[in-house]
Formats: sequence, C-alpha cells, structure tokens
Amino acid sequence: MVDVCDILDIDRSSGGEVTKESIVGLDKKNKKFGAPKHSKKPEGMARELFALLYHDKNDPPPLFPSDTGQGYKNMKAKLGMKSVRPWKWMPFTNPGRTDNAIFHHWRRLCDEGKEYPFARFNKKVEIPSYTEVEYSSYLEKDDWTQAETDHLFDLAGRFDLRFSVMADRLDTARFRKRSIEDLKERYYGVVTALAKVKTGRGLPSEAKEYFFDADHERRRKEQLERLFSRSPKQVEEEQMLQTELRKIEARKKERDRKTQDLQKLITAADNQEEPKKTERKFPRKKFPFSKPRMDNLFGELSGIKFPDIKGSGVTLRSQRMKFPTTIGQKKMKAIEQQLTELNIDLNPLPTEEICQQFNDLRSDVYLLCELKAAISTCEFEIQSLRHQYEAVNPSKILPKLEEIFLNETKSGEVMLKTEPVTNEPSTSQMVLNMTI
Repeated sequence: MVDVCDILDIDRSSGGEVTKESIVGLDKKNKKFGAPKHSKKPEGMARELFALLYHDKNDPPPLFPSDTGQGYKNMKAKLGMKSVRPWKWMPFTNPGRTDNAIFHHWRRLCDEGKEYPFARFNKKVEIPSYTEVEYSSYLEKDDWTQAETDHLFDLAGRFDLRFSVMADRLDTARFRKRSIEDLKERYYGVVTALAKVKTGRGLPSEAKEYFFDADHERRRKEQLERLFSRSPKQVEEEQMLQTELRKIEARKKERDRKTQDLQKLITAADNQEEPKKTERKFPRKKFPFSKPRMDNLFGELSGIKFPDIKGSGVTLRSQRMKFPTTIGQKKMKAIEQQLTELNIDLNPLPTEEICQQFNDLRSDVYLLCELKAAISTCEFEIQSLRHQYEAVNPSKILPKLEEIFLNETKSGEVMLKTEPVTNEPSTSQMVLNMTI
C-alpha cells in the first residue's frame, strides 16, 4: 500500500489507514489526481507505469471502479407510477371441447367473462353428407358397401381426416382391412361426386373437386420403402456408379470442347484460303462501307435450355422449373414481368405436364425478348448506314424502308415502286445492299 500511495502521490503523513476514499480522492482536502503537469518521470520508473499516473485531472486513477460520477454508470430503471392491473385466478371453459370441462388460470379482471381467446384456433373439417337416394344414384361402388362408406365418413368426422388414425381405428371385425390409399381414394371419390351433383343441380357448392391417384401413391411408397431398405453394400455401389457417371460426363464435355476447338481451327483455315472480296466501286463517288451481318444476330438466338435432372434418389419435380445459371437476373426479371402481364402464376403446381409447358412458355418469352433486342439492333444499324450515306451524298435523301419495299414478285425479288430497274445501282438498291 505504501507503493500505491507513492504512485498516486498521496500524502502518507496525514495519518489513518488507506481507504477507498483516500485512494480515489473523494476527500476534497486530499483530492489529487495523478502527477502534476510539470512533473517528470522519476528515475527507475517504467514509462508505461508513469503514463498511467496522469491522463486528465478529471479522470480518477484506473485501479478499480469508482462512483465519483465521472465515466460510465448504469441508468436506474424508471418504473411507472400507475397502479398495477389486478389479476384473478378464475375458471374458464374451452368451446372447442364437448365434455364441458372446467379449467382455471390467471386472468385480468377486465377480461372476466370473455370467451377463451384460443378457441378461435379450433378449426373443424366440414365433412359432406349424403342421403340414401344420392348414394344409390351416384356413389355406389362394387367393393364398397353403404355401411362401410358410412363408417368411413364417421371416422373422417371424428378424427378430422387423419387417415393414419382412421386406418388404425377401422372396424376390421365388421369390415375388411383397408389401406390408407384405399380410404383416401374412396373418400375423395365420394366428395368429388357429391360436388358434381350439387353443382349440376344449380346449387351453390363450396366443395372442391379432388383427384387422388391411389396407384401412383402405392408405387411412390413402394419406391420409398426400397430406397430406405437398401443395404450398406447397395449404397456403396450406388455411390460408385454416381462417381463413374460424373467421370463419363466430364470426359464427354472434354471431348466436345476439343471437337469445337478443332472445328474453329478448320473454319479459320478455310477462311484464310478464300480470296478476299474486292469492294464494290460506284462510278460517281467511292462509298466504302462494311456490310453488317444481320443474319448472325438472328442465327445465334435460341430458347432456354432447362437442366435435365438425371440423378438417383428422391428429387423434387419443381427443380426442373429453375432457370439455368446462364440466364442473368435482368433477363429473368423481364420474363417474370411478361408472365405477370399475362396473369400467369410464377410458381405453378409442378406436375409433369405443367413443368414441360411452363418451361416451353418461358423459353418462348425469352426468345421473344431476344428477337426484340436483335430487331432494335438492326434498326439502329440501318439508321446509322442511312446517316452515313446522306453525309456522303447530301443531295440525295434516301426514302424510308416502308416506301422502298412495297411488293414482292413471284420469284421473290424485291420490286421498287419509285425507281426503275437500270444497270446502274440506284439509291434503293444501295440501301438494299447495305441492310441485307
């Protein structure tokens, strides 16, 4: 403690033991924070230790947290002065229960007598009903009796269409054992038939028409059971086959790439051997220009090639509707905007037929956008060439394309209405050569 007093420059001659107040300096008489400004570092004292002695006269020495009011401190909680709302232990009943059971819980006095708030979440499934005349006319089936159908609809009402529980609680003593797929097929078949009957009579019906493919559901569960019942040896064999498949695909891509490179080399060699075409000279003025290749703009256009998922195991059919990575965000937004204008859902139900048609539609929309962009490019090129020609020949003004191409002959040659056909190249022929 003597060393601490020497560091803090506390007078030890004042007597008394060293306390928090004497160290921190709460006493106004002995309030000295750190060394004075004119003091120098004593000999033998480390520079880091001397730097801790003095920062600012308002800062206490950093030995332990202080309550001098300087620095950070926790704010006191501001409690409201209003009276606390009273609570009461009171009974309540749940309208969703039919046994009139009484329970107790804490509740505010202002909510006494109100309905249980969680009762609105008790949703009941509406099970349609039928008469004997309707059953005999529309609902008869060879392997289902009316008593068995009545028992099925009774279970559906009791267990809220939980078909797993319904199959377990089926009365096998009176009726034969049925699978979940059989129960679903019979139930949805009856519901759909009743909806059609009520709609045919002109009565308003809120029931929807359902179609349940029991055979497809059985095959799906059978395939799923086979997938989960595989032995470790079969799983290892599948992984090995997948590895081999990836190697084959990699070799195929490499072979295709080499074929494309070889084709490019052959094309380049053929182009070098061809004689260079001389530019066409006009008798009056030289007008060199580069012929734009408009056919390349349209020849490279194609639709979207969606990925073909060929993997083993369980996959989602909706993955087929994902855009490939080659499509940018800007083009994806344009396609979605077109579909929105056509009032088409961007995420339809991914059935086999809908997936194919939806992908074909988006591919056509993508091709339409590309064609619009190509046409805009062509129009820009034509306008640029028109300005170049008018700059070289200011006395001649080219007519618009709508005035040039008026009709076509049977042989497919373009006939010009405003100018006769002569040996010399006319203005419209020059425009035709420049644009095609």
